[in-house]
Amino acid sequence: MNLSVIQNRSKGQVIVVGSGIAGLAVAVRLAHEGYSVTVLEQHDAPGGKMRALPSSAGPIDAGPTVLTMRPVFDELFKSIGEPLDKHLMLIRQKILARHWWPDGSTLDLFDDYETSQQAIYEFAGLTSFKEFQKFFQKTKRLFEALDIPMMQTSEPSQWDMAKLMIKRPSLARDIAPLHTMASKLAQQFSDPRLAQLFGRYATYVGGSPYGSPALLSLIWQAEAKGVWGIQGGMHLLAQKLMNLAKERHAEFVFNTKVKRILLQDGHATGVLLENGEQRIANIVVFNGDPRALATGELGPEFKEVAKECLEDERSLSARVWSFEAQANGPDLIRHNVFFASNPKSEFDDIKAGRMPSEPTIYVCAQDRGLNAGYPERERFEIILNAPPVSRARPVKEEFETCRTLTMKTLERFGLTFTPQPTEMALTTPKDFEKMFPASDGSLYGQSPHGLTAAFRRPTSRTKIMGLYLTGGGTHPGAGVPMATLSARHAVEAILKDRISTSPSPQMATLGGMSMASVTQQNAQFRSSDS
Repeated sequence: MNLSVIQNRSKGQVIVVGSGIAGLAVAVRLAHEGYSVTVLEQHDAPGGKMRALPSSAGPIDAGPTVLTMRPVFDELFKSIGEPLDKHLMLIRQKILARHWWPDGSTLDLFDDYETSQQAIYEFAGLTSFKEFQKFFQKTKRLFEALDIPMMQTSEPSQWDMAKLMIKRPSLARDIAPLHTMASKLAQQFSDPRLAQLFGRYATYVGGSPYGSPALLSLIWQAEAKGVWGIQGGMHLLAQKLMNLAKERHAEFVFNTKVKRILLQDGHATGVLLENGEQRIANIVVFNGDPRALATGELGPEFKEVAKECLEDERSLSARVWSFEAQANGPDLIRHNVFFASNPKSEFDDIKAGRMPSEPTIYVCAQDRGLNAGYPERERFEIILNAPPVSRARPVKEEFETCRTLTMKTLERFGLTFTPQPTEMALTTPKDFEKMFPASDGSLYGQSPHGLTAAFRRPTSRTKIMGLYLTGGGTHPGAGVPMATLSARHAVEAILKDRISTSPSPQMATLGGMSMASVTQQNAQFRSSDS
């Protein structure tokens, strides 16, 4: 590390509220840039939704299970002068996922186009083979065309998208603005199993294929470009980023809840903790669900910051099992999806607030896909989609009901576990609401339903001077890569704003700020944001 970075801590004081992947990425970048960074976390470990639960077999990932879009993480580590491979062992998954249907059919999709093509030909015949070719090329075009103006851009606009489609009219046909994912996939694939499979990618961002725009079919390309497991588990990514931030003198304070954000003369000046302590800073980065701001949980002054989060539909939640057991039955790989016979019934139930009577179930066998043998008692994560808390109907004896539903559904595929998971292994939407305040139990922030949903997510820069947002509830969206990109957007906004509004050296006080310069900055910021 550059010695000057360690010695120079005069750029400003930053408080990061929350240590999810985005908060960690902001903290390590800003600490590397020479800021004095303090991360405040209400839980006892970093990672946010990238959490792990203890077991006799070792920590069990109870959130994300793999990395996609690896270049995002290569860039993050490179930005702080560290090679990713030095800190984490990433293992590429040759098989992306194994898919199972009640009729006994199975399909593996692979990390290369040609092998997936051949697998689909053997699975469903020549017609489906040709349909997949067209689908692959269309989603590839969309992913590449929208990468810069949407994901890599800190503040995307509908006007810029309109200009892009005027320039490239074929994109409008690919986007299919009048279709949902489900309706378009039904046209694209004559085999309903393939339409069901690719429609499932809507759930990766918390949506239903029957409500998400056809555009979101491009999510498949993020996985098609490669999936990596982390030796030791996903939670190690959070640990490594925390350690790298600490090496750059960032401070981490756990088991500490922020009661409200402090505001003075239109400028965020720090936070008030639940224990009454005040922490002062020039910059506050909020890495929580932005709905907490919209509800006024962090102070009534911030209700306008992310008001879209109250106006718009919330994304899906989940019931998540994390446990160790011996598996008996079909040949599992790391990622396994067991499909329902009627894909629409699951999402009809969720829309009505019910626990689905016939769910599709995701099973992650966490000790597989690591280029090594696996123990007799393995670690598993099982996920079932669920409605957010505000839309959910009460479930009588939720643990027993959910366990019976989960295990009986998997038993139809021949899969059983010994022993079965206990109540401690289940995380429900209400649990997620408790862990992530004001989230409504939603795991992905706002719903992706509707063609303009992507433009309605809060962005990193807010109208409050000194307050920035980051995380899966902000642009460009949910998921570990997207949240990591949101951190990059936040850091770039902070660096740009500080350069454009920095006071002259003789006026500066602690952190390079003075009350006069704060007033000046407020005026400049309001004029540039109008």
